[in-house]
Amino acid sequence: MTEHFDAIIVGAGQAGPALAGRLTAAGMTVALIERRHVGGTCVNTGCRPTKTMVASAYAAHLARRGADFGVSSGAVSVDMAKVAERARRIILDARHGNEDWLQGMPGLELVRGHAAFLGPGLMAVGERRLSAPRIFLNVGGRPAIPDLPGVKDVAFLTNADLIAIDNLPQHLVVIGGSYIGLEFAQMFRRFGSRVSVVEMGPRLIAREDEDVSEEIRGILEAEGIEVRTSATCISLAPHETGVSVGVDCQTGAPSIQGSHVLLATGRRPNTDDLGLDKAGIATDARGYITVDDQLATTCEGVWALGDCNGKGAFTHTAWNDYEIVAANLLDGEARRVSARIPGYALYIDPPLGRVGMTESQARASGRSLLVAKRPMSRVGRAVEKAETLGFMKLVADAETREILGAAILGTSGDEAISGVLDLMNAGATIDTLRWAVPIHPTVAELLPTLALDAKPDGGAS
Repeated sequence: MTEHFDAIIVGAGQAGPALAGRLTAAGMTVALIERRHVGGTCVNTGCRPTKTMVASAYAAHLARRGADFGVSSGAVSVDMAKVAERARRIILDARHGNEDWLQGMPGLELVRGHAAFLGPGLMAVGERRLSAPRIFLNVGGRPAIPDLPGVKDVAFLTNADLIAIDNLPQHLVVIGGSYIGLEFAQMFRRFGSRVSVVEMGPRLIAREDEDVSEEIRGILEAEGIEVRTSATCISLAPHETGVSVGVDCQTGAPSIQGSHVLLATGRRPNTDDLGLDKAGIATDARGYITVDDQLATTCEGVWALGDCNGKGAFTHTAWNDYEIVAANLLDGEARRVSARIPGYALYIDPPLGRVGMTESQARASGRSLLVAKRPMSRVGRAVEKAETLGFMKLVADAETREILGAAILGTSGDEAISGVLDLMNAGATIDTLRWAVPIHPTVAELLPTLALDAKPDGGAS
């Protein structure tokens, strides 16, 4: 017997529960299907636990710097079991809070199990058959495991494994020099591990401007993290210490021996076992569900939200996907994904806050540019905190005065960048930023000065 609902949501990550709340409030009956943990990546293996551990690592780092602030302290040690337990507690608090909310939501049934399409509008969860005229896929993603030589012969870790580890790796080798890998690299170095980062490309976080990439490399190396780039022939093999990682770089030893290895080489969408073909739902070559500007798939009545649609790999973009779909279906609006201004952060210390175009992307667009750059050593708030590493950069269109993008690699950069993001969303020009009056003393108070510095030759440095 087929059970009928007004809507089916597959996945209880960032977008799914919020959408369920809007749909049930509109009088619809909703089945929310989750095969594992409510809360998705952010709550269970992503933002919440990793940023909790980043905070622990920062506390250890600051304790070691006590003398810089006139504070005497003894030897600093890290109890990894307590670090892991703190992260686990925050995971469970968030997960259980979401579960309680959903289970008390009128009109919603929380269905546990794996969902797969039987045809358009029809899904199976175990022995149950569920149908609805509206289906929303919020199935998220998981770590991508590269087909490296020897990968099946060693016990590797993913980010999900590493947040649960309760003992300190003696030597952690991180394969992948991008956002997830770098956060864990610095985190475990501050906990006390020896850490090596292995990146196949010529530099770290290749999507960023080269000056950002090189500055981050310098920050990590200054903390004792070994960085090996241009590792064109990465391989894995068992070793008496744990694992041997072949790197075959142009300089340095051809291999690294470590106790643990983290594979941080990107993510893949959880779309391979949904039976999408039975519903006529197209995907791209990497498995991401093809959607239009309003997140509709190639099957009428089906939408894809969050990491599985390839339109953003962040909690805040998944949330915005929910906002777009809900506004269009329930509020008579015509919101579009293409109107979203990209913004994100890298949570090393100091963090990188990014919005809009990089300088390289802006130059590639052929526009006439205004560019400004200022070291954090000239930011009063950074000096007062004795955290002067990094810089801030602003890019604008010289003709229209439109703000095109910004980067703040420095203390509070992940927060201060929101001021630029808000102005860009409001369509404000660089001149509006120039005449803003921020609070003193803050990192954000330098943004008007940065706007004033913007010049066709690249501005101040």
